[in-house]
Amino acid sequence: MTKLLLSLHVLASILAVGPITVAASMFPRYAKPPTPGDDGPHDHDLRTAAFLHKICRGYAVVGIAVPVLGLATGAQMGVLGDAWLMASIVLTTIAAALLMSMVLPGQRELLEEGAGEGPAGTGAGEDLAGTGAGSGALTVAERRSAAVRLAMTTGMFNLLWATVVVLMIVRPGSTTGA
Repeated sequence: MTKLLLSLHVLASILAVGPITVAASMFPRYAKPPTPGDDGPHDHDLRTAAFLHKICRGYAVVGIAVPVLGLATGAQMGVLGDAWLMASIVLTTIAAALLMSMVLPGQRELLEEGAGEGPAGTGAGEDLAGTGAGSGALTVAERRSAAVRLAMTTGMFNLLWATVVVLMIVRPGSTTGA
């Protein structure tokens, strides 16, 4: 049973968290508006950004399986009290909180703000985020700054997950073998 639970836990991690980390990392690039007066090529594409946001939201729901399967695996292995697992649980909780409280809302905000920007985007007033037309209250510079902050926050989210993966592999102090 332990091998089955561990296999499901690893598969859920790869198939659920992996797409979130990739899509969330790509999002700011497509949501960030071009510099005013810049006629060169840029990646500003709110349709792509909206699709990446949809991936993040959908896989966040599926991603709940990762800690559930992880706890079941830990219980089966008898390692729920081990420091490496406790640290992983704390880091996973922080990563989930960061995703739910900063990354997803930040993406939604950028999509809402960009939805009303007109021809420079992907359609004036289009409801790209699925939450209503954007108010367009932020300036281009403010939206660019918000995209940069979101990229930094997403990087922290990804770093937390990378740390959890290392802890799962190395298992410092574990007596169950590596």
